[in-house]
Amino acid sequence: MFNLIKNYFNKKNLKDDKYLYLFNKPDNEEFICFDCETTGLNPKKDDIISIGAVIIKNNTIVSSKKFVKFVKPKTKLQIEAIKVRHIREMDLEEAEDINDVIEEFLEFIGNRKLVGYFLEFDVAMINKYLKPKLGINLPNKRYEVSAIYHDWKIEKIPQSNIDLRFDTILKDLKIPLFGKHDAYNDAIMTAMMFLKLKNQAKVKIK
Repeated sequence: MFNLIKNYFNKKNLKDDKYLYLFNKPDNEEFICFDCETTGLNPKKDDIISIGAVIIKNNTIVSSKKFVKFVKPKTKLQIEAIKVRHIREMDLEEAEDINDVIEEFLEFIGNRKLVGYFLEFDVAMINKYLKPKLGINLPNKRYEVSAIYHDWKIEKIPQSNIDLRFDTILKDLKIPLFGKHDAYNDAIMTAMMFLKLKNQAKVKIK
């Protein structure tokens, strides 16, 4: 009920009716798994430098359709971000403007349900640009893979400490670790985690 009320007021703030489709009822068997790479870990002051996303449909990752965009940030890349993501400022010289990328991203995700790892952060980064542009936050229903994994593990091993690190979940679910951590590869690996968990007997995805 709370989410219905929240989305009602969110929809009323929409500045452009072209995007009303974001509020339509989603298909139960379609999801978007996405990941953002950023200049840092503070949504208020850091910027997106890349977005990777894939479509999940009927328990399958639709590899023929993908979203991969690099964004020219307004803030300087932090040294730690460069070490982890291996994206340098010179690599973003031909990157696109965030406003154009956000429009293309909305068209790609539509009203589909969202899946991610550390998804709250990625959604906050998208909303940073979406709110001033359209007056709304992303209304799409969301599924956090680490939370699904936690509930699945705690059911099997009650009162245990669950390691929710990305690489640990991959290893436990016997999913291959792709060599390069970037937005698209992370989205693919997270989608594989989600599908593996989704098809466990005691996991219910509504």
